[in-house]
Amino acid sequence: MNDWEQKKRTPLAVKKTNASIKAAAVAGIALLALTACASNESSAPEQTDGNGGSASTLSGTLSGAGASSQGAAQEAWIAAFQTANADVTVNYEPSGSGAGRETFQQGASAFAGSDRAFKSDEVAAGPFESCATDDIVEFPAYISPIAIIFNIDGVDELNMDADTVAKIFAGQITRWNDPAIADQNPDATLPDATISPVHRSDKSGTTGNFTDYLAAAAPSVWTAGSVEEWPSELGGEGANGTSGVVDAVTNGTGMIGYADASRAGDLGTVKIKVGDEFVAYSPEAAAAIVDASPLEQGRTDHDLAIELDRTSDAAGVYPIVLVSYLIGCEQYADPANAELVKSYFGYIVSEQGQNDAAEAAGSAPISADLRGKIETAIAAIS
Repeated sequence: MNDWEQKKRTPLAVKKTNASIKAAAVAGIALLALTACASNESSAPEQTDGNGGSASTLSGTLSGAGASSQGAAQEAWIAAFQTANADVTVNYEPSGSGAGRETFQQGASAFAGSDRAFKSDEVAAGPFESCATDDIVEFPAYISPIAIIFNIDGVDELNMDADTVAKIFAGQITRWNDPAIADQNPDATLPDATISPVHRSDKSGTTGNFTDYLAAAAPSVWTAGSVEEWPSELGGEGANGTSGVVDAVTNGTGMIGYADASRAGDLGTVKIKVGDEFVAYSPEAAAAIVDASPLEQGRTDHDLAIELDRTSDAAGVYPIVLVSYLIGCEQYADPANAELVKSYFGYIVSEQGQNDAAEAAGSAPISADLRGKIETAIAAIS
């Protein structure tokens, strides 16, 4: 199994004294942040620091909220950005995707993180209180597989096809030694024990992505559709946030759940059947399915929502992927927010910003082609 280190996520601004990330990131992002990225034509001008170098002229507080899946990446991004911009404070509240979108719409934050894009009808309904218009900029910023995590003594990895996963979470397979599981794992010692599924109790983009996979890949079993709120009729144990699901599975033998793969830690994980192979999660496999999927039709030029192909049978593709977005205004009511958001977004999607997230959270850096499209969208922010 992949052994990514479990990362702590906190609802606080990252302190500017976070030396471990600061040292690695300052050199790579300083020039980018000071010029507010090459695509940012309205960025604050450079100023001399008296020693022949440049100093940032950005200042103020930037507040965002949303997807907890981005938590570890946001910690790294904030630490690096604040280091390069000493008079800027960035706060990110990992309150969940649904809460983040609502906070942004209500004007209580300048940007949102979300594990899905706004739906077209949601954008049309508006309003977006921080924005001067109802046109928004949204783009993939954090790409990661969603791991199916479990806790069985002596078992580190299992193979499952889509129907088996769907039946477990729909309550149709209830024992670990059920033939549907055992036949796909002839070398595993499976206990005659109850399966206890755990799901997110809060409105969650992670749930939305997970159920979107089930609805696409196992439609005859999973009939609840692609939903961000777990269907109450299916039962199971609810847990709040990514940390809640991981804690519940960690602390209960026989438990199974789903979470951003960067949080899988030492728990057992499931390899998913794609074509004739069982594929383990990895950043590379997650990035592969994003690059192979088209943009959604009917969006504005700066609304870059991806239409993921959950049923791909291409080699090496992992289909249960979370594409977490950053969302801002195309035109802000407060020009100060526009300047800070444009600069912060520019750093995040830069090669350095994506590498910082990969190091901190095990995410998959976006491709150069996708970066080009995103930089054009960020340049439209005013």
